[in-house]
Amino acid sequence: MNDKDQSSARSTAFRQAIAAFIQERCEAKIKGLSDEQAATQTAKYDYHTWLADAARRVSQIQAVTHVLKATHPDARGSSLHVHPKTLPQHTDIGTHLLGDNYDDDIVGNAAALDVYKFLKVEVAERRLLDWLQDDDADLLAALNADESTAKEWATAFKGLIRPIDALTSHPMAKQLYWNVAGTATDDGNFHLVQPLFPSSLVHVVHTNINDARFGEANKEARQAYFKKAEHHTAYSNYRDLVIRKLGGTKPQNISQLNSERGGVNYLLASLPPSWDQSRARNFLFIESALDRFRYFEGVKELLTALTKLLKDNPSPTITTRNKREAIERALGQAFAAFGLASQQLFEAGWTRNSDCALPLCEQLWLDPERLALEVRPEHEEADNAFNQAYEQKDWPDEVGHRFGNWLNAILKKEGFLVGDAEHAHWAKQAIMDCQWPAPIQRRALASNNNKEMMHG
Repeated sequence: MNDKDQSSARSTAFRQAIAAFIQERCEAKIKGLSDEQAATQTAKYDYHTWLADAARRVSQIQAVTHVLKATHPDARGSSLHVHPKTLPQHTDIGTHLLGDNYDDDIVGNAAALDVYKFLKVEVAERRLLDWLQDDDADLLAALNADESTAKEWATAFKGLIRPIDALTSHPMAKQLYWNVAGTATDDGNFHLVQPLFPSSLVHVVHTNINDARFGEANKEARQAYFKKAEHHTAYSNYRDLVIRKLGGTKPQNISQLNSERGGVNYLLASLPPSWDQSRARNFLFIESALDRFRYFEGVKELLTALTKLLKDNPSPTITTRNKREAIERALGQAFAAFGLASQQLFEAGWTRNSDCALPLCEQLWLDPERLALEVRPEHEEADNAFNQAYEQKDWPDEVGHRFGNWLNAILKKEGFLVGDAEHAHWAKQAIMDCQWPAPIQRRALASNNNKEMMHG
């Protein structure tokens, strides 16, 4: 094929793609109309007639990356088109990170958005707008046989991305007066800064979040995670999202990309992560599980109530004694619940991990199901020592001793003079709640439940 034939083939491909788009628009428009009405509408969708009208209407819309109306729908200032690569390349997250992989947004008359859809039509994996910006001769020939008319239309279409002659703000826009000289008393030392909504960046974020929330690949990975099954990829999850709706029932009045998102714009949680304290790894690399107990459900409130009661120094009446004992009893029960919850959440034998630095008594308390595991040949001495220590039943006293030291240390920081007597009191409460081994307790409870069912 010679150059002329090849050029003709490319021009034909462009013309066919354009004609198909116009025909599709025409069919959608005349659907359900009478023959007379359909004939009138069809005339508007003649190839050259529609292109001439589109070239006229393209001035009513503008391609942008930063949208003003997302701040307020009645704002009448300037929106901007800034190629990401031309922005300062800093380390913070921003539009500059998009490079060439971004979508233009469109603002202006929503009735002219079909022109943008036309310019998005792809031929040879590139948009018509991209070919026009390259002044492709074959595309010009496809637009119109008259060279001057084709160039006139092409110039109009390329004007979709155009610089702003005079930037304007608006009372409805967000504005900040930014001091640039350090002297706040001189009005001339301020610049008026107008933050603009980074629509192209928001669209990329929206696409990624939607893929994580609704995409099939991530859905399969998520199901595998909850089923504890193997999967070839990790799954993504965005927690604590907030949805901000822009444009109400007419999101297209804000911008084209906002319309494609249905007005949905995600806001990520701007707060520190809430760490999950129930994972086994949280007991690794620490010297005592009591560091975690303080954050167990209700413990902070109980400690606050105890210190308040002691600071108030109420009269030594039976009422005061009952209040103090109720708090102490609740602390002991929370301590036992903390141990039982840990035993149920963690996989048996987690204390065998070389990163477990807990004292042996706490290991025995929190990992009693390890007794049921087979002794490891390469760690026979350590496993046998663990089993023997459990059977000797010294560990409840040791755990209670550590609990007493822990609570005394907290009270000392609050200014209370506590010593051996208080330590013994706290330790006694803890021993009462943890001396009954959890595996035996569960078997006993199961046995009692069976008996109740038999006699119920």
